[in-house]
Amino acid sequence: MPDAPFLKLGTRRSPLAMVQAEEARRRLCEAHGWPDSAVELVPVVASGDKVQDRPLAEIGGKALWTKELDEWLAEGQIDAAVHSLKDVETIRPDSLLLSVILPRADKRDRLIGAVSIAALPEAAIIGTSAPRRAAQLLNLRPDCKVVTFRGNVATRLGKLEAGEADATFLAAAGLSRLGQDDVGHALDQHEWLPAPAQGAIALECRTEDARTRELLAPLDHVPSRAEVMAERALLLALGGNCHSPIAVICDHAEGELSMRAAIFSSDGVEKVEGEARFGAGDLASPAKLAADLLERATPGIRTLFGGQT
Repeated sequence: MPDAPFLKLGTRRSPLAMVQAEEARRRLCEAHGWPDSAVELVPVVASGDKVQDRPLAEIGGKALWTKELDEWLAEGQIDAAVHSLKDVETIRPDSLLLSVILPRADKRDRLIGAVSIAALPEAAIIGTSAPRRAAQLLNLRPDCKVVTFRGNVATRLGKLEAGEADATFLAAAGLSRLGQDDVGHALDQHEWLPAPAQGAIALECRTEDARTRELLAPLDHVPSRAEVMAERALLLALGGNCHSPIAVICDHAEGELSMRAAIFSSDGVEKVEGEARFGAGDLASPAKLAADLLERATPGIRTLFGGQT
C-alpha cells in the first residue's frame, strides 16, 4: 500500500454527510484489506448548505447538493463522490456514473414533536421545506400549517426546540447514522410514503475511470440498487422537479419489487396513488405506473409535473 491515499472520496461537509462518507470509507477498506489512511475524505461546503432561509426549489434545486462535487470529479480532484441519493438529480451527466449503492437503511420518515400524524395538536405548525412532506401532511391533516424549515439535522432540531414549529420530519436513516434513533417516532410506511431513494448512499465516479469503478464494485448492494433505480425511474417518468410532491417506496424480495407511489397537489387536497409489482431491473414498469398516475391526475396535480429534477 502506498503512503499516499489510494482513493479520494468527495463529500459535503455536513455532519451527516461526513458520517456517510466514513461509512463508505470503512466498507472500502474492509473490502480491500486497506488501512483507513488508504482512503482520503475530501469535504466541501455545498451551495445548498450555504443558503438556509429559502426552500431548495427557489434557489436552484437538487443541483446545489452536487455542483461542487461534480466539478471536483471532472477536474480529477477526487476519484468518487459520496451522496445521499435522494438529493441527487434524476438526470446526471453521461460523464458520471452511479457506480455503487450501499445497503439501504431505514426508508421511513420520523415525526419529531408528536407520536403520530393523528396526534398532532389541532392547527399545529409543522416545519418542513419538502413539498412531499408538506402535501402528504396537509392531505392527512388539512388543519395544520406548514412553515419552511431548512438546515442540517441539528439546525432543524434546534429550530423545533426554539418553538419555531410544533413538529417536523427527519429521515430515519439520517438520524440512525448520527446515533439518534431515539429522536421522534417512525411513521408507518403504509400511511406515510418516503422520498424516492430515501435511506440510500451512492458513490459516483467518472464513467471512463475504470480503475475507480473496479475498486468500488465490491460495495454495490444489488437489492438496494434495484429498489432505488426503480424509484428514480418513476421520478424520471413523472417529470418531477423540486416543486413536485412525489412519494414512493419500493421493496425487494426474492428478485421481485413491489412499489407504491403517490403524487399530490401542493396543498395536499388532491392525491393520486398506485401500486405495481415487477422484476428487479425492470425500469419500464415504474414508467408505466408513472404514466397511469399522470393519466388519473387532476389539473392541480398535473401542473406540478413535466420538468426534471
